[in-house]
Amino acid sequence: FVFCNAGLLELSLGKFRNVLLNQTNPVEAVIRHIASNVTVVIFQVHAQKSDVVISFDKNPSMNSSGTGVDTGLVSILRPQQSVCTWYLRSLDASQVLSTAISIPYMEKDPIPGGCNLEFDLEVDPNIYLDYTLVDIRIKFAPANLGYTRGANPPSCDSGTGQNSRWRLHYDVYQYFLPENELSEMVLMNHIRKMSEVESIEANGIKMLTLTNDDKTNVYFSSLPGQGVIYNVIVRDPIWNTSSAYVPVHTYACSFADLVDNCSTLSKLSTKVFFTALAVLGLFTCFFGHRFWKTDLFFMGFIFSGFFFFVFITRVTGLGYDVRLILTAVAGIIGGFFLVASWWRFGSVLLAMFIIGLVLGFLFSSTIFFTPLGDYRVFRDNVVFWVTFSSVALMIPVLFVGCPRILNILASGIVGSYTVILAIACYIYTSLAYITLNLLRRVLNDYFNRAYTNVPFQTNDFIILSVWTMLALSGVTVQLRRERSEVPFPPHPYLTWKRERERRSTNVLDPSHHIPPLRERIHNKLLHIKEFFQKEQPAGERTPLLL
Repeated sequence: FVFCNAGLLELSLGKFRNVLLNQTNPVEAVIRHIASNVTVVIFQVHAQKSDVVISFDKNPSMNSSGTGVDTGLVSILRPQQSVCTWYLRSLDASQVLSTAISIPYMEKDPIPGGCNLEFDLEVDPNIYLDYTLVDIRIKFAPANLGYTRGANPPSCDSGTGQNSRWRLHYDVYQYFLPENELSEMVLMNHIRKMSEVESIEANGIKMLTLTNDDKTNVYFSSLPGQGVIYNVIVRDPIWNTSSAYVPVHTYACSFADLVDNCSTLSKLSTKVFFTALAVLGLFTCFFGHRFWKTDLFFMGFIFSGFFFFVFITRVTGLGYDVRLILTAVAGIIGGFFLVASWWRFGSVLLAMFIIGLVLGFLFSSTIFFTPLGDYRVFRDNVVFWVTFSSVALMIPVLFVGCPRILNILASGIVGSYTVILAIACYIYTSLAYITLNLLRRVLNDYFNRAYTNVPFQTNDFIILSVWTMLALSGVTVQLRRERSEVPFPPHPYLTWKRERERRSTNVLDPSHHIPPLRERIHNKLLHIKEFFQKEQPAGERTPLLL
């Protein structure tokens, strides 16, 4: 480490240096002996959560400085210039760990942010990022063509032909930090992999390519608590050269908040809700078909709870905790309603349609959780929802001839997935976004523009193995136990009705002599009334006859 109180930071082109910064003692960063074939140097500094100011002068001005956790400046070199100087300091009173690098580019390399018309810097190589709990937006200024030292920069608006900056293409890359890792040193080590063109191509995930017809802003699905680094490589297809912007990172959460910060993302209400659901789901996974009414209640709870949460979120401005409580109440009512409809009508087809839809929704969500969901055609809401619904409806249709198999599969797969959702309340796992991305798509009109790529690391493979093991075990246990049993219980209402008629006509049945319910209640009330009446005194109370 180089401490900020040294006052001077000697840098080498293309080499990272870690430096501790503070608010009171600016650090002067210097690069010497720059080669004559270098025309542009991009100097950048990165910190985890505290803003850093870099500038060309000791007294920063708006047009000559940059501020942020990931910020950079472009130095356009003059003829014969071989030394560059920048000044660094933090906005935090305490020491801030940061890492700095200067990257050289030649005369034919594109200049990132060289055609900036929106931000303060004349040439702005920075990527600007803002996030919500739903999505992340990155935005950057268009690049310009490279040019030699001392020459005038190519015009940004002289035309749209092949000799202008409109021929440039922009490749957007994404890189995931290790899951459940929020330390500064991890970020410092990994952001190095996303700073230069070669390392970006080797380590990053290419998400899309923007051309001159596209706007230079891109949306991604937000992953609170998961570190993500974004960068853009601008390419010149005629000169076959490329340059990289300044990488930017986010955790889509706040380190400063006392509640719901990056370390404690899940609310208590969420943990209670999904833990209780997981207990019921685990029971259903292994015993769902045997305890048929419990299975119906579980599926009815999920079905009605999901749609009620969507409805109440869309039409009201209630707080999250209130909505979750009301969703639990609606789910309980929906579960009992499905059980009651089975008791009264005994329709296996209706019950299995609801259960098949729940499994179909999970199956369809899993398909769109894969890279298939980021295909451009599915950004159209009509195409997405028609395809999604068709896949979801395919499940109950395919299993219409074998409802018992469908119910066992649904109880095993859906029940075990609720355990995964409960685990996600305590440790990060990307598997939770199988259903969360669907919920975001339903609730947010513009979520269709976001790329929904998520990390899949060791932690996710372990949890996926747990899900697979639970689902296979639950399905296998139920298939073996139920193979010699009747597919479904008899119609409850008809059974109760026949039993009542049998008791009313069979005088030998002891239950035949049991008084009706109304008479039994009346007799019980009389007993209670007599208990509270004053006891009559013994002896005759009328006058003696003479």
